[in-house]
Amino acid sequence: MDQPVLRPVPRPGVMEIAPYVPGKSKALGHGKLHKLSSNETPLGASPAALEAYRSLDKLELYPDGGAMELRQAIAEVHGLNPDRLICGCGSDEILSLAAYAYLGDGDEAIYSQHGFLVYKIAILAAGATPVVAPETNNTADVDAILARVTDKTKMVFLANPNNPTGTYLPFDEVRRLHAGLPKTTLLVLDAAYAEYVQRNDYEAGLELVSTAENVIMTRTFSKIYGLAALRIGWGYASEHIIDALNRIRGPFNMNSAAIAAGAAGVRDQAFVRSAIEHNSTWLPWVSDELTKIGLEVTPSVCNFILIHFPQETGKRAADADRYLLERGCILRQVSAYGFDNALRMSIGSEEANRQVVALLTEFLKTN
Repeated sequence: MDQPVLRPVPRPGVMEIAPYVPGKSKALGHGKLHKLSSNETPLGASPAALEAYRSLDKLELYPDGGAMELRQAIAEVHGLNPDRLICGCGSDEILSLAAYAYLGDGDEAIYSQHGFLVYKIAILAAGATPVVAPETNNTADVDAILARVTDKTKMVFLANPNNPTGTYLPFDEVRRLHAGLPKTTLLVLDAAYAEYVQRNDYEAGLELVSTAENVIMTRTFSKIYGLAALRIGWGYASEHIIDALNRIRGPFNMNSAAIAAGAAGVRDQAFVRSAIEHNSTWLPWVSDELTKIGLEVTPSVCNFILIHFPQETGKRAADADRYLLERGCILRQVSAYGFDNALRMSIGSEEANRQVVALLTEFLKTN
């Protein structure tokens, strides 16, 4: 008789987590590569951020555990109180810290149907139960979220705008959601793509956080600031929430290079405006061109689009993905988000955008 294997066993919930799979970085073909799978900016990083990064010395010293230089720079640019800011290793860390601080066994946390995969991971890792609210037209539905609130609901995650759909909720709807939640439920507003949104009815969450005791807004430097390699995120909330998160974060969770480059980068708002201008030009162009050839594009306010392959085209997203990979263009399959016949495409350089449109035009004509 086989003897049982004695070894440590993860607590319930951990082995239910599907590991997060990032976008591909390598194509199948040779020649120039266009990586459009991870919503990275085609403009690179701010020259000011690069200079700060390259000027770093004293590598033998620990970084500032409070990331004060970075928090002061964020506060200066956005007009915030630095005591209500927390910085982390990407906004992912802030999202996880919130879950660890406020969720536990028996608790529930809600997120929308096509919400960021990290929400489910953070909820399960904290020992809580994830609850999914259906969306309407690939957009978060406030009524569906509120209908799933119970006395066990301790947290609601809302990506606004959302990845991978690129859709958003007007801020009146976000306020309606907040008003419908118990005061003991934490609303987490993930605004990773806020800088790209050019709509009068959108607000990232700063004003709501300033007037509410149960809201935290998270942001990232990985997208428009072009600092994804350094993993920089930040959160803004009431001081009692920041205090709780600071008690469980690592004492040196931000490295010195990230602090210096982030502080310089956030102050370079001219660079941010150039990135917005690029996206405002190419987002509608790519969307329109792909629609013209028979594909469906979910209207996006971000730096990416969700491309659907209608049944009448007779084509599958997986086949299109391979066709593009063989020709040096990397997009993102999104079946893990519930879109089995769609690809997500980051808005890239002019060359990359034109190349994808040309290749998909060719692909739809193949037998």
